[in-house]
Amino acid sequence: MTNRVEICGVNTSELKVLTGAEKEDLLKKIKDGDMKARDEFIQGNLKLVLSVIKRFSNRGENPDDLFQIGCIGLIKAIDNFDISQNVKFSTYAVPMIIGEIRRYLRDNNSVRVSRSMRDTAYRALFVKEKLQKENQKEPTVEEIAKELDLPRKDVVIAMEAIVDPVSLFDPVYNDDNDSLYIMDQIHDKTSSDTSWIEEISIKQAIDALSDREKNILSLRFYRGKTQMEVAKEIGISQAQVSRLEKNALTQIKNYL
Repeated sequence: MTNRVEICGVNTSELKVLTGAEKEDLLKKIKDGDMKARDEFIQGNLKLVLSVIKRFSNRGENPDDLFQIGCIGLIKAIDNFDISQNVKFSTYAVPMIIGEIRRYLRDNNSVRVSRSMRDTAYRALFVKEKLQKENQKEPTVEEIAKELDLPRKDVVIAMEAIVDPVSLFDPVYNDDNDSLYIMDQIHDKTSSDTSWIEEISIKQAIDALSDREKNILSLRFYRGKTQMEVAKEIGISQAQVSRLEKNALTQIKNYL
């Protein structure tokens, strides 16, 4: 799929890529109801859809189908994007596109969930979104169950039934060439005071790192902090933390 030039009759090698200024200008026009700007913005972000569907190339699905579903996610992202927030459109759109594709794969999965359970799950998701908008916070399962007038257990089982397993290396969002993965957001609350560095006997490899790299590895793997938490603590961006962490781990690997 990654080597295909044409998908859904679209020559992907000729897809236009919008500049930051063009995106900003078109988004403002879209919010004012300009449908021509909306079409142009969709066309200018088809490469974003293409980059997302490449991650599902090992599923054996028809790339044309995935591309069309991804475009639906893109359109939903455009229609719901809030230009007043200090967030890049791609940061907002990628999870929306991934979510749309996951729903498609889930609904077409060979492991079938009963219609009644799936209906309960979708009703629960609708109520969840409604309560979140009303209260400006994530609702609890109890609140969702109360709204649906169902036992808590039924709601939990239904929602779990439609959730696909995810990899820790699934990206949450992309920012230019850097990605934030699920594992980067996991906070380890069970870490003991025993240094992981001493446990795997690579003290010499660690000593060869810079002080900043040592600090980042210590915060990430000894104290169990996420990359975002590390970035806030030492005063740099999450992208910088990601690059320094990867560089440090590569140095250790090469040393060993």
